[in-house]
Amino acid sequence: MALALTVCGIVVALVVIGLFVFGLRRRLIQRSGGTFDCSLRWDAPKEGDAGGKGWSYGVARYNGDRVEWYRVFSYSPRPRRVLERSAIEVAGRRVPDGEEELALLSDAVVLACVHRGTRLELAMSDDALTGFLAWLEAAPPGQRVNVA
Repeated sequence: MALALTVCGIVVALVVIGLFVFGLRRRLIQRSGGTFDCSLRWDAPKEGDAGGKGWSYGVARYNGDRVEWYRVFSYSPRPRRVLERSAIEVAGRRVPDGEEELALLSDAVVLACVHRGTRLELAMSDDALTGFLAWLEAAPPGQRVNVA
């Protein structure tokens, strides 16, 4: 009986520590400011094509001329994807359709982009989209920016 209680206590302690570290990571990502909720679909299919990878919920952070994207459900201190402003080409925007409405936040707008030849889609709120497009357009002089 004592062994079972000890094991249960250790499991509960590990779960609490895991949740604390999870929350601390999110706080450290947001500490420097310039963050927004952003779902990412890497290697997105072209319009009309089936397939592609699914949506991943995350947090994006502006860092100079880059946007660093972190998975929400991860313990990694490093960003999963880094998007450079000079390499992002906006292909269009749309509202989520079908099953996407269930996978994304309720007020999300989907922005189709190409980053170094890879098609991707970013889903974010309308306010975050306005800020993202303004960040893209605010590139230094001489830098090529394609905003649809």
